[in-house]
Amino acid sequence: MNFEKSQTKINLARAFAGESQAGLRYQIIAEKAMTEDKNNIQMLFKTLAKNEVVHAKTFWKLLTKHSPNVEKNIEINAGFPFQNGELIDMIKYASNNEKSENTTIYPSFAKIAEDEGFKDVAEKFKLIALVENDHFMILDELYNKLKANALFKSSTPYEWKCSKCGYTHYSKEAFKVCPLCDATSDYINLDFLSTPKK
Repeated sequence: MNFEKSQTKINLARAFAGESQAGLRYQIIAEKAMTEDKNNIQMLFKTLAKNEVVHAKTFWKLLTKHSPNVEKNIEINAGFPFQNGELIDMIKYASNNEKSENTTIYPSFAKIAEDEGFKDVAEKFKLIALVENDHFMILDELYNKLKANALFKSSTPYEWKCSKCGYTHYSKEAFKVCPLCDATSDYINLDFLSTPKK
């Protein structure tokens, strides 16, 4: 199929716009977390923002690889999320957006790309959907733990690590103040969220 007339071209443009906006939304959430002295949540969202920007660049590269002609605009018709609110609400919105990308949007874009003969594009949509699933699982767990006031609690002993000084504490519950550097629990690494259970 001619790429210039394909739905895949439009889908790549939509995905580029969506991932670019997600990267900026996550930077905004990171700033909000910092104003609330939630350093660990800020760092998580900075990392997620970087991931989204890389996804946007991946879609950009595919778009320009298959469509080397310069265009002023590619017309796209799509809805993009503009949610705001308390930090916990913004985390829930982000979680829902990630779920939509990995369960609906990117799988359908991958199928269309395959059907239109753009296997390389289909593969990238599938791979990015997997990452978005990890993002969903991390954010969903973060939201649920915050809502239950259980972010620094575990049913089994866990190694809680201070991101300021590196001190580690092995227990079912994290320290409230690091005994080494006096950092609050808002400096505990959220690594336990970054290992999604599949």
